[in-house]
Formats: sequence, C-alpha cells, structure tokens
Amino acid sequence: MENVEIKNGCTSSQPEIVKNTSQKKDPTPSTSSSSRPKTSFSLTSNSWKSMKLMLGDKISAYVFALRPWSFSASLTPVFLGCALAHKVQPASLIALFLTALSALSVHAAGNVVNTYFDYVKGIDSKKSDDRTLVDKILSKDEVVTLGALLYLIGCASFVLLTMLSPARFEHLALVFFGGMSSSFLYTGGVGFKYIGLGDVLIIIIFGPISVLFSYMVQTGHIQWSTIIYALPLALNAEAILHSNNTRDMESDKQVGIVTLAILLGRSASEVLFAFFLFIPYIMFAVWCLKYSLWLGLPLLTISEAFKIEKHFRVDKLLIPKWTARLNFYLGFLYVFGCALTSSSKLPL
Repeated sequence: MENVEIKNGCTSSQPEIVKNTSQKKDPTPSTSSSSRPKTSFSLTSNSWKSMKLMLGDKISAYVFALRPWSFSASLTPVFLGCALAHKVQPASLIALFLTALSALSVHAAGNVVNTYFDYVKGIDSKKSDDRTLVDKILSKDEVVTLGALLYLIGCASFVLLTMLSPARFEHLALVFFGGMSSSFLYTGGVGFKYIGLGDVLIIIIFGPISVLFSYMVQTGHIQWSTIIYALPLALNAEAILHSNNTRDMESDKQVGIVTLAILLGRSASEVLFAFFLFIPYIMFAVWCLKYSLWLGLPLLTISEAFKIEKHFRVDKLLIPKWTARLNFYLGFLYVFGCALTSSSKLPL
C-alpha cells in the first residue's frame, strides 16, 4: 500500500493528501549485482582448474606410456657417434639435435608399440610393470595415435637431416628405416620379442646402428670401427632388457612367449646379466690403461653396478629402472671421456 501524508498548512479546507512514493524496504536481503559476476567468475575459475587438472593427468599418462626412464639407451649412442665424428671434423649442433630427436622418437614409438601388442596378446596384467592399457590410463586408440605421431616426428626429423647431412640419402635411409622398422617388428608383425630374438635386435639397434647413424650424419661416410666403440653401450642397454625379461619369466611362460631368459633358465640368466653388466667395465679398464685415462671415467659407476647385480639375485622388481639409470651415468661419462681424449689416443 502507498503511504499518505496529510498537510494541515494548506489554504484549502480539505487537507492535502500527498502520496509518498518511497517503498517499504524488503526485509529479505537482495543479491547485489556486483556479487553475481563474482559467483560466475568463481564457477569459471573452478572449471578452469578442473580442466587443467584433467589435462595434466592426461599429459602425465602419455609421458608415462613413453617410458622415459629408458631414453638414455637411445640418446647416449647418438652423442657418442657425434663425439667420435667431432674428432674428424667440427660437429653440427643442429644435425645432432635432429639425430637425437629422430632416435628418441623412434625409441618412444617402439615403447608404445610394445605396450599395445603386449596388451593385445594378453601378456600385460595387473602385476605388469607397464599397465597403461590394463588400468585404462589410455585407450587403445590413444596409444595407436601416439605411436603414429611419434613415428611421424621421427620421419620428419630424418627428412630434415637428409638436407643437412653430407651423407648419401640411400645410406641414411637404409640405416634409419632399418632401425625404425626394427622398433616396430620387436613386438609388432613378426614380433621378435616373442620368439627369442628380441635381445639380438636390442644389441644391434641400441649400439652399433645408432652410433653408426650419428657418425654418418656428421661426417657423410661410414666408419665401421664405431661399432667397437658402441659395444659397451649396447651390452649395457641389453642388460636393461634382460633384467626385465628375467623378472617376467613366469608370466611370459604362461602366455606362451619365448625369451632368452626363458631359454636359459633363472640361474644362467642371472649369470648372463652379470656378463652384460661387467664386460663394458673390463673394456673401459683396458682402454684406460692402454690408451687414455679419460676412457676410464665410466669406471666411477662400477660400485653402482655391483649393487645392482647383488640386488638382482634377490629382488628383480626395480632392476630394469636401476639399470637404465646406470646406463645414463655410464653413457654420459663414456661420451665425456671420448670427447676429452685426443684422436691420436683413441683405441681405433
């Protein structure tokens, strides 16, 4: 209702009635207009935070599927080949970057392919080290897409390398596509891993092939002596795989695949692991005494190797990752030692 006010001071005999246009205040507090955008902003902020968390989880899942802890096995041979090439002529940093990118992409793609086929063939389970597909961290389509993308990045890097490198295209293509097809055939297609030939493939790829390719990219020609330099890295990289296969012997037997560890048995596999682990140190010791003290730098990691070998006979669960970490330190010191050694004092 409207309030009325009677004024008696008017000249008319009738009292003047004046309407009071002011309204009664609503006892219920109204929401101010300034608070509405604040609520909207709060909702938007929370949604943005949720999106960032989801995106972060997805990126972490993709990175985990790549198994980055194993990347030293492909990167150290590339750096070694470049260090040896630098003794002949100045190395190109751009070519080194592209070589490392191509090797890393193919290696990561091979890891993803391994994840896919191990799951499809029923090898991976809840007890497996890699549970990317078992735990539905990524879908099969996402894993396939990731693998294809990585192979594409590797091929793109290779194309750029052919423009920079003085090496003949057919020589570069033979080595690169040989390595790329091997990374796929390790578990896909023929599946060398499942017929006891995976170890042979790893020794060839993560050693001689990678060092030879890196050296050829820089110098333009093939130097077969680089294979000898690659042996310590190849054997140490094989130690990573062999420790993994020895750990998974029982589960691999149940699904009917054959690995070198299964063929040899547990005791002989433990001896072979020690062989892969310590032969590189014997080579370093000989080179250190005969040629240059710098080539003995990797010997600084031998205590870690003894610790890994001792633990391997008791509990094999974390040995592959520990061996990969050793591979990184050993490889870095080896490359550094070769870089510091004059070309006249190198073994070959």
